[in-house]
Amino acid sequence: MGSERAYLDYNATAPLLGAAREAMLAALDAGANASSVHMEGRAARHLIDDARAAAAALVGADAAHVVFTSGATEAATTLLTPEWRMGRAPLRIARLLVAASDHPCLLAGGRFASEDVEVLPVDGDGLLDLAALERALSGEAGNGTALLAIHMANNETGVIQPVAEIGRIAKAAGALFVVDAVQAAGRVPLDISAISADFLILSSHKIGGPKGAGAIVGASELLMPAPLVRGGGQEKGHRAGTENVPAIAGFGAAAREALAALGHIQAIEVLRDEIERSVREAAPGAVFYGDGALRLANTSFFSLPGVKAETAQIAFDLAGVALSAGSACSSGRVGPSHVLAAMGHGSEATALRVSIGVATTRSDIDRFSAALGKFVARGAGQEHRAA
Repeated sequence: MGSERAYLDYNATAPLLGAAREAMLAALDAGANASSVHMEGRAARHLIDDARAAAAALVGADAAHVVFTSGATEAATTLLTPEWRMGRAPLRIARLLVAASDHPCLLAGGRFASEDVEVLPVDGDGLLDLAALERALSGEAGNGTALLAIHMANNETGVIQPVAEIGRIAKAAGALFVVDAVQAAGRVPLDISAISADFLILSSHKIGGPKGAGAIVGASELLMPAPLVRGGGQEKGHRAGTENVPAIAGFGAAAREALAALGHIQAIEVLRDEIERSVREAAPGAVFYGDGALRLANTSFFSLPGVKAETAQIAFDLAGVALSAGSACSSGRVGPSHVLAAMGHGSEATALRVSIGVATTRSDIDRFSAALGKFVARGAGQEHRAA
């Protein structure tokens, strides 16, 4: 990202990896339609097949169970539907359960009617209330098969849900279980079978691939949602449209790199802890959200005492540090965090998010610490003059 700036916003989008860029350029040179049967078409198909295998390996799945989409939002909207098929037989899902701290693409409910969506509470650390989940899945809470959709790791706080336990509860109740693994992929080891998930959602640009590519990863091919995008027979009829071969190839390259980078988790956590230590030293009254739970090693979400997150974000940007004031999923708008509200911190609560990755350096952390110190000192000076 350049030595004059520190990029600390990986949860919004990770910098494009060199391997992904190279794969995309090679795919652009290939040029052919992957559905064509001639040699050039088969070459393009081979690139997609390689990417499918890489995405599957990242989450311990079978390559045959990967369906490429334009991104995670499309993947979520495809999966969150009442209309499914089990083999050749239709299967209708009666209701959707989501968590109050989930990503907006899950909270929107996909293709479910709003009255068929139930939002489950989370605790002060953002962890799903398992007792509320069990009540919602019981016969007393309603009839019909339920679909439970949960994010594995929160995009703002980095809090990791106990998805294995959640999956066990869902399976015991006969519910379908969809896990949004967008922030978790490449940051924690993943195995679709170990967490009893029926489907995972992945996003290319969160792991260093290009924007415009995502995936639905299934535990099997027996159960599939009704297609969202209909037309040709691409992706075995699960997602129509000529495949974006360069984006998919870049996604595959990023998935291979992400799997290899799991060995760097501890080093990333050391840098994250240094960030938090510098915040505590500069602003002893800072509040860290979700730090009572297991979190992603790369994420810190905190409020500075008496400071609006938007004001701090602008100051950091001017000082050469890119970070977020919450999620970057609202067309550039900054405002109160629904995640913090769900955690009980009030509907107007805001915070700063620092999220890092394998390319983050100690000089990036030093730049952040210096910018933070100047910002806090400037605020203290203004308070002194006002007094």
